[in-house]
Amino acid sequence: MKTLLKNGTLIDYKTNTFEKYDILIEDDKIAKIEKNIEEKAEKIIDCTNLYIMPGMIDIHCHLREPGFEYKETIETGANSAVCGGFTTICPMPNTKPTPDSTIILQKIMDEGKRVGLCNILPYASVTKGEKGEELVNFEELKKAGAIAFSDDGMPVVNSRTMRQAIIEADKLGTFVSSHCEEKSVSQGAINAGKVAEELGVEGVLPEAEEIMAAREIVISETNNVRAHICHISTKTSKNMIRDAKKRGVKITCETCPHYFTFTVDEVKRSGTNAKMNPPLREKKDRLAIIEGLKEGTIDCIITDHAPHSEDEKAQELSKAPNGIIGFETALPAEIMNLVDTGDLTYLDLVKVTSYNPAKLIKIDRGTIEVGKIADITVFDPNEEYVYTKEMIISKSKNSPFIGKKLKGKVKYTIVSGKVVYNS
Repeated sequence: MKTLLKNGTLIDYKTNTFEKYDILIEDDKIAKIEKNIEEKAEKIIDCTNLYIMPGMIDIHCHLREPGFEYKETIETGANSAVCGGFTTICPMPNTKPTPDSTIILQKIMDEGKRVGLCNILPYASVTKGEKGEELVNFEELKKAGAIAFSDDGMPVVNSRTMRQAIIEADKLGTFVSSHCEEKSVSQGAINAGKVAEELGVEGVLPEAEEIMAAREIVISETNNVRAHICHISTKTSKNMIRDAKKRGVKITCETCPHYFTFTVDEVKRSGTNAKMNPPLREKKDRLAIIEGLKEGTIDCIITDHAPHSEDEKAQELSKAPNGIIGFETALPAEIMNLVDTGDLTYLDLVKVTSYNPAKLIKIDRGTIEVGKIADITVFDPNEEYVYTKEMIISKSKNSPFIGKKLKGKVKYTIVSGKVVYNS
């Protein structure tokens, strides 16, 4: 099977390419990249005025299966992901049961293969049942296919346990992704400050994230091991990680589109659909996150796609669960708030959405080169539209982007040479 992409603008960070090319895909691999390919193909896609980038990789999302299929399933989540241009996604282990054994992990991987839309590479939990007490068998789970380890949603409070986990994962050539939340100061609905006071809800102190981020930096530096910090949202977290990296500490981190798009003020407009953990912060934090992407402190952008039912999100602000969906709005949020503002180039964007994530989880993806697997995202950088609830592919509809004008639309998602999404 041959597929030919004609007249598109290829963006590839590794090869520093940002110009028009034709791309010939044969079976699952890229066969040719040339200025003009005149070759018969079963499928020819006209990419005039479209951009072609390595398939986007989300190393932190939630698919809810097993246990919470009323929010999302592996199938509905994968459909949402490919609609958003993602070719590889890594679901977190806060399911029921949690993948703390090879049996549960295998079931998730098998279902991902059955669905057959995108690459689904799951995390295993750090501790059994995500209870923060007994460590899982890291070696066994890694051999079974765990891409990395996390108790995301639940911080590993015990520092001795976390130290052991980070060291053990590092020995195996993988990492622990740390949900940084110091529970003693994290009680609350939204970020502490004027908006929380105005809405009459308890505020989450920014130190809840920062104290735990500092701990992981200390463990990483003292033991010369790699640690990864989830979804950073504050200026202080960003600055600590930046300074640690300058000292040569093996620390990596991620952030989400909502942290460089919105501030806590969005809660007044979108209500519980703007409630997540960590919460939306202040303007200074939003600008610091953008700065962290510009300077290379923040390694990658993830969605933290977190579906919840409408009934759950319909509760009052203090009781509604944290989290928003994010697959389908990630690329337009990045285009509008990073590229159009001049903070990042498209090459920079590909670095943090495709190239770096592939390096972090050690998969041979994130670049478009002859001989490589054809995982590709094709998008229109200029298409504008209003994002409506009816457009959402995900099973859940909890998004602060509903009703907002977006720019940038995924047109085709190609996984292993197969077109899995066509708008």
